[in-house]
Amino acid sequence: MAEEQQLRLDLEELKHLESVAKRPRVLSFLASEIRDIDAKLSKISTVAAQPVVSAGKAPASTTAASSYVTLGSFSWEQDNDKIKIYVFLEGVDEEKVESNFQEMTVDVKFHDVQGKNYRIAIPRLNKEIVPEKSKILVKPTKVVITLMKASKGNWLDLHFKEDKFKPSMDKDKDPMAGIMNLMKNMYEEGDDDMKRTIAKAWSDARSGKAADPLKGYGP
Repeated sequence: MAEEQQLRLDLEELKHLESVAKRPRVLSFLASEIRDIDAKLSKISTVAAQPVVSAGKAPASTTAASSYVTLGSFSWEQDNDKIKIYVFLEGVDEEKVESNFQEMTVDVKFHDVQGKNYRIAIPRLNKEIVPEKSKILVKPTKVVITLMKASKGNWLDLHFKEDKFKPSMDKDKDPMAGIMNLMKNMYEEGDDDMKRTIAKAWSDARSGKAADPLKGYGP
């Protein structure tokens, strides 16, 4: 089921991106990708064989063998060394919890909780963790997931967020490409005054009035 797991992680990340995206073309692209993955998962679930029951163990719930309710609502806190995620879910059996900690991903499944399967997945964390030191503690009314940070410090968010205003410093690319990309992002996100200022800077640069495309831009 490695393919199914990867598809579900992809789906979670696409849904997260869809929740923060604003531009119509980006939203349309993400919606199309989500539909494609949903179709693939549906096909996998249809042709999947019945799960094999190990001798001496109670059979898992076959009605929800590959169906999970995504836990999108949870709370978290941090200190300098670790992250703690609080999942408020009653009736969790510690022996029926399946966890997969990677350096940049978290995937925890709760099987047969009052007849349902639940899941919390973070496809890409804000920063790296130490998988072997991360753990799960099951309590009567909640589950505490502890993620040990690979390096001490504060996280701004659980999810990775790329800084689109940070210019590229790839030494193999045109040294001006990063600045031009930065100006493009500023133009798209800026108000009318900023757009006029940047447009003038571009025009001056093309006409030779300014060697630096940022010349003339300022408060």
